[in-house]
Amino acid sequence: MKILAHIYEAHKKEFLCKIYSENKTVSACAKRTVLKSNQLVAGDKVLLEKNGNEYQIVDLIDRTNEIFRMNIRERKKRVTAANCDLVIIATSVSRPPYKRGVIDRFATRSFQWDVPAVVIFNKMDEFQDDFDIDFEMRRFENLGIECFEVSAKYPENPTRFGRGSFKDLQKKLVNTQTIILGQSGVGKSKLITSLSDMEVILVSNEIGRSGKGSHTTTWSEMIDCGTFRIIDSPGIRSFSLDDISPEELINFFPDLLTISLTCQFNNCQHDSSTKGCAFYGGDTDPQTADIIKSRLSSYKKIMEEISGTPAWQKKSS
Repeated sequence: MKILAHIYEAHKKEFLCKIYSENKTVSACAKRTVLKSNQLVAGDKVLLEKNGNEYQIVDLIDRTNEIFRMNIRERKKRVTAANCDLVIIATSVSRPPYKRGVIDRFATRSFQWDVPAVVIFNKMDEFQDDFDIDFEMRRFENLGIECFEVSAKYPENPTRFGRGSFKDLQKKLVNTQTIILGQSGVGKSKLITSLSDMEVILVSNEIGRSGKGSHTTTWSEMIDCGTFRIIDSPGIRSFSLDDISPEELINFFPDLLTISLTCQFNNCQHDSSTKGCAFYGGDTDPQTADIIKSRLSSYKKIMEEISGTPAWQKKSS
């Protein structure tokens, strides 16, 4: 009899799987035929077979999506997680300082993966008006990305901020399988701990259920937070987008793509000196003009970075 399970930890030859029908976690190996054609990762749904006291993964259920980046030299897709309903992009409003370019890069990845995203502005208890947070949130809301202003340190305090309380965020995550992205120090561990209502205790990179010890993780791991599951993956913390080709980058800036299609030339570089560029034609909605200008600036910075990579390295299957 085949048993449905989720992979919580994926190592080279051994996988930690949760069987929900029995509410237990087991260690399993995988059939060679499964490993030969698949890269098993945290978040995967698999079928197990039990032989005595041992479990074996005999099949991988089709994924709804993949969290990945391309290995340019090997021309292969490196998958680090799967079946995510949501991408959580976490940022700090104090220390480390908010970096628009980093968040724009993570948003670009979410569009590449075709997974909806939310942006969490954490450490609001330390916010000192160092940047225009209302403008930054409007930038992302213009993309259909919901924003939340929270303090993971004081989740029980009623929010005094304009968008999304901590409780609203918890409701958003109910019955989801998410992945969290964010630069070091933004408070991802504290966020996960607070979102789980202290059911899971995380300290920096040490993960452990309350009262059951802890361990250090250097691999993608799915954490059960009661009403939702969250994947923390060291493998996708890079801010680089150098595996994306210059030709496809605009596809992951949907707010700019529609405008770019009305440019006079297909290979428009979107510079102010370019005749016929739709971004400088004066037809932009005045309510979003500043937003589009800031997003175009991010796009051009990323384009400059990835265009500097030798063409032979950009070839991918």
